[in-house]
Amino acid sequence: MEALKELLFKMADDSLVIGHRMGEWTGIAPMMEEDLAFSSIAQDKLGHANTLYDMLHELGEADADTLGFLRSANEFRNCQFVELPIGDYDFSLVRHFLFDNAEFIRYKHLANSSHEPLAKFARKVIGEVRYHVMHGNAWMKKLGNSHTAEGLERMQQQLNFAFPYALGVFEHSPSENEIKDQGYFVGEDTVKEEWMNTIKSVIAETKLTLPENAEPVTGGRKHEHTEHLSTMLEEMSVTLRLDPSVEW
Repeated sequence: MEALKELLFKMADDSLVIGHRMGEWTGIAPMMEEDLAFSSIAQDKLGHANTLYDMLHELGEADADTLGFLRSANEFRNCQFVELPIGDYDFSLVRHFLFDNAEFIRYKHLANSSHEPLAKFARKVIGEVRYHVMHGNAWMKKLGNSHTAEGLERMQQQLNFAFPYALGVFEHSPSENEIKDQGYFVGEDTVKEEWMNTIKSVIAETKLTLPENAEPVTGGRKHEHTEHLSTMLEEMSVTLRLDPSVEW
């Protein structure tokens, strides 16, 4: 049961944090269509996080609001990639592309999880995540084939920066072997292999190149985070901390 909770926590925390980050583009994205797209994707991810926290509540953990808003940063299990500030739009787009392709593959495998509530949830949301992937892939191909040297250089720089953090998405959890043995999930190595093939095929349709010999930035699955997470959590939870009885 603890292995299952570990899996649910890292997925829920990833979704909550990246959902908040993507939501920060609301009202300031470079064009209205992208303002709406990022806001919509953010809403989906926050909804995913809420459902996963509800699953944890059913397994004896605190309620979703407490898990999402009242834990300290060193209690979170999200990868460090999702907690990085939104930066320029090109970085957020590259992160969106890399993360959502991993998430799609993850949910595809989770549809066969031995934990039926998780399998049912994965089958329900896989369509949503597919559209996230389509959006990210389309914009990577468009901007990755920019006709200007400056545009290509900016995209390549962001890909170079983001890729080591993206590899950290597949960091093994402490209970990785148990998670696989119990049939909850196929494991991070399987997802990473499929993800690499997918990312390479998309990048091959652009003028960009994947960094070679990148070292994964890890630690998040073991509660090690950047200073950005605690700052973000303080902003997210200010209302609930001021008035714990507030109704959303």
